[in-house]
Amino acid sequence: MAQVTLKNVAKVYDKKIRAVEDVNIQITDGEFLVFVGPSGCGKSTTLRMIAGLEEISEGTISIGDHVVNDVHPKDRDIAMVFQNYALYPHMTVYKNMAFGLMLRKLPREKIDKLVRDAAKLLDIAHLLDRKPKALSGGQRQRVALGRAIVREPAVFLFDEPLSNLDAKLRATTRTELKKLHARLKTTTIYVTHDQIEAMTLGDRIVVMSDGRVQQIDTPLNVYKRPANRFVGAFVGATPMNFLEGILESADGRFFFVAGETARIALPAEFSSALADHIGNTLSLGFRPSAMREASPADPQDERITLRTILVEPLGKNADVSCEFPDGTHVLARIDAREDFPVNADVQFTLEMKHVHIFEPGEFGANLVHPPADILAPAAV
Repeated sequence: MAQVTLKNVAKVYDKKIRAVEDVNIQITDGEFLVFVGPSGCGKSTTLRMIAGLEEISEGTISIGDHVVNDVHPKDRDIAMVFQNYALYPHMTVYKNMAFGLMLRKLPREKIDKLVRDAAKLLDIAHLLDRKPKALSGGQRQRVALGRAIVREPAVFLFDEPLSNLDAKLRATTRTELKKLHARLKTTTIYVTHDQIEAMTLGDRIVVMSDGRVQQIDTPLNVYKRPANRFVGAFVGATPMNFLEGILESADGRFFFVAGETARIALPAEFSSALADHIGNTLSLGFRPSAMREASPADPQDERITLRTILVEPLGKNADVSCEFPDGTHVLARIDAREDFPVNADVQFTLEMKHVHIFEPGEFGANLVHPPADILAPAAV
C-alpha cells in the first residue's frame, strides 16, 4: 500500500487547452478516494495521469516516496480496472487473471495460489474455466477485479467500472467493492459521474468541474456544506432548488427577496456572514428535503405559499412539484400521505439550518455554510 500525492498537476493539450488545472491532493495510505463530476470535467484524465497513461504537463505525482512522472505504467505498482473490463476474449477466466503474473515470470505455484485466492474472494472460483463471452456483465466485472487483485498492487485505480451494469447489479456491486476495500485496505482511487457511487464508496470525495477541483471532503460534508453553488447543484440524488434575489435588511433582520416570488426571513446566525452583502444579488439554495409543511407554530414571515402541481410517491417520502406565483418551480420532499392536496395553495416552511446562500455565478461561494477548511484554513 502507498500514499499518493498530486502537487500542482495540470494537463495541457496543444499548448493551450488546459483540461486539468492545478490539482493538489494527498491520498492517504489505505484511503478510498472518489473523483466525481460531469463528463469532460477532467476526472478520468487525472486518473490516467496517475496511471501513467497520460503524460503530465505540469506538477508532480508521487506514489509512496517516489515521483512517478517519468515512470512507465507497468513500473508504478498500480492496477487499473477499466469501464469495458478489457478482458482477452480467447482466454479463460483463469488465464485472464493469471496473464499479468505470467509476464512477470512468477513461479507457477505462486500464480495458481494468487488466482485461486482472488477467485474465492470474489466468488468466481466456479467460473475459472469459462471464457468472457459465457459470462454476465457482473461476472466479467468480477474477473476484471480479480485480475487487479492478484497483482497485489500498492494502488487500485477504477475508471467508472460499474457504468455498464444494470441498476440493481450496480447497487449490489457497490456494496461488494466497499467490503473488498475493507478487507484489502489497499489505497484506492475511483472515478465516477454517479453521485450515489461517490457518496456510498468514498472515504473522501473530490468534486471536479472545468478541469478544477471544486471541493475535497467527506461525503456527508460535501452534501451538507457544499463549497459553492456548482457542488450544491451537482451532489445529491435530487437537484437543489435555487432562487435568485437581493439581500435586504429591515428592523435588525435580514431577508432574502426574490423579486415578486418570495420574501424569506433569514436566521440571526447568518448575519455575520452576510453583513457585507446587503443589497447584493445572491442565490438561495435548498434541497427538497429542507422543505416541510408549515405548522401553526411557525412565524408567518418564515412561511412560503406554493401551488402544488404534482405528487410523486416514493414510499416513505413523496416528491411534490410546486410553483411560486410567478411560475418559479421548486421541488419539496415530504413525508408521504394519501390526502396531500394537489393543484392547491399550500404553506411550507424552510428548515434554515439546511439553507445555503451563494455568491453570484455557477461557482459562487457558500457564504453561510462553507466547508470546514474554509472556516479554518490549515496552516501553510
